[in-house]
Amino acid sequence: MTTPTTTRTAIVTGAARGIGAGVAQRLAADGLAVAVLDLDETACKSLVAEIETAGGRALAVGVDVADEEAVQAAVERVAAELGEPTVLVNNAGILRDNLLFKMTTTDWDAVMNVHLRGTFLMTRAVQGYMTKANWGRVVNLSSTSALGNRGQVNYAAAKAGIQGFTKTVALELGKFGVTANAIAPGFIETEMTKATAERMGVPFDDFRAFLVKEIPVGRAGQPADVAHAVSFFASEGAGFVSGQVLYLAGGPKS
Repeated sequence: MTTPTTTRTAIVTGAARGIGAGVAQRLAADGLAVAVLDLDETACKSLVAEIETAGGRALAVGVDVADEEAVQAAVERVAAELGEPTVLVNNAGILRDNLLFKMTTTDWDAVMNVHLRGTFLMTRAVQGYMTKANWGRVVNLSSTSALGNRGQVNYAAAKAGIQGFTKTVALELGKFGVTANAIAPGFIETEMTKATAERMGVPFDDFRAFLVKEIPVGRAGQPADVAHAVSFFASEGAGFVSGQVLYLAGGPKS
């Protein structure tokens, strides 16, 4: 029997690897058609092939989420080739870490553009399909860094901004059957966190062990942990959950 979710189309940004790839795989397994968006379209194709081999439907789309015209064109392409999107996962992100007195305006702007401007542009471009369908799910990736993190004044500010953005979208679009929620992961093992350890000159195993000591559940997070939470927020049954921030960190955060 065909369930309602089999007709849904999802867009996941920053989906070529890491958390985004895990989310795309999970949503495809849940029965959604999934548009895999990233800066490099070629980098998305292996994931699309994997989803299709497993019996799902997927589309690779290259886009700079900070480029207004490119975002509009990408969303229109998804609607035409895969189906009108009613699930959006804003995951695209970059790091440009430094202490405040060393941080350049270029690094500040780069992080703000991808995280905040990108989330705004993608959500604005997709919301029309959601309101027309009177059903939609927006899931934005924040971070525990939103609570403050040394050396990440740009990233922390952007991730905190995403939480305010999410709550406002929930207020504005709720009457159209659209929910908006944010997930704020703690330490997740990805290529990005491995690159962070490398920049610090620390072996990744040591970096992970140091951070895991402070995690109550005693392990690092995996992309699949985030994907599981996204799966819930994107589900048919999560329609009464909106404007929430879930700290996915293996323990309490506030």
